[in-house]
Amino acid sequence: MTQASLLQKAEFIDLLACLTHADGDFDTTAPGLTLHRRSRRGTKICGSYKPGFALIVQGAKQVMLGDEIYRYGPGDYLLTSIDLPVATQIVEASPEMPYLSMTVQIDTAGIAGLMAVTDGQNAPLPAALRGMAVSALTPELEDAALRLLRLVSRPTDIPALAPLIEQEILYRLLTGPQGGRLRQLAVTDSQSHQINRACLWLKEHYTLPLKIEELASRVSMSVSSLHHHFKAITAMSPMQYQKQLRLQEARRLMLEEMLDAGSAGHQVGYESQSQFSREYARQYGEPPLRDVGRIRRSLMDGLSNNAGLVSEG
Repeated sequence: MTQASLLQKAEFIDLLACLTHADGDFDTTAPGLTLHRRSRRGTKICGSYKPGFALIVQGAKQVMLGDEIYRYGPGDYLLTSIDLPVATQIVEASPEMPYLSMTVQIDTAGIAGLMAVTDGQNAPLPAALRGMAVSALTPELEDAALRLLRLVSRPTDIPALAPLIEQEILYRLLTGPQGGRLRQLAVTDSQSHQINRACLWLKEHYTLPLKIEELASRVSMSVSSLHHHFKAITAMSPMQYQKQLRLQEARRLMLEEMLDAGSAGHQVGYESQSQFSREYARQYGEPPLRDVGRIRRSLMDGLSNNAGLVSEG
């Protein structure tokens, strides 16, 4: 690593450490930019990832998508090109060297415009690709991310400069090794674009009974094509995708809104309490009551130690 690279890495760490003075997730005045800090390794936490670019400058994290595990740390970036339910876990962090990262939300509407000024417009589309990937961070992408981070301390510059830097980041991603994942979303008749529409519909209607034939018709695909490409892109079937959304929301309802298991299961679309309990235990390793009780105890213990349990970034 060159002297310039070492100085850049040190500045990245110093900036993130300063801007995230405590553990947590921090929205910034730069639209779409979120900062994250953790001073200890965490338990597995479930949530959803939207299209975005994530960069770690210290520590390490793993993201579980279906049965797949994506681990990344300094020198890597995680690209998510489609809405995905995931489980995440911080695997390297300590009070002396906290986990520090930033995420930049991707405006997928801007992909087509950038394709028009690159050779990506005429490049052949790859076959349906997974909606998530880890790649080596390039100096150009790292430099753009650092310049965006610097703007957080100069809020008057954000309206003029942040959109330009975010467009540069999107350009670097689009012309990088994972650019095909983004190009697929911009082509309206591509499988990725159709599966993205299916995912968005499922997120809005996850409480309804899933009728595959109707979903396939909504996105102009055959049932067999929907199953094949949905699995290829999301690492799960439409039914598994819906189940993840339901269980995550049920867990949130029990933890944040203090609903009992029966009410939470019914509210997210389960007609059978026993089925809800079975699927919940299969997903989280414990029945709802035991799992939620353990999380609440962990939360209270963390608060007493001034280290609250928070969702991971």
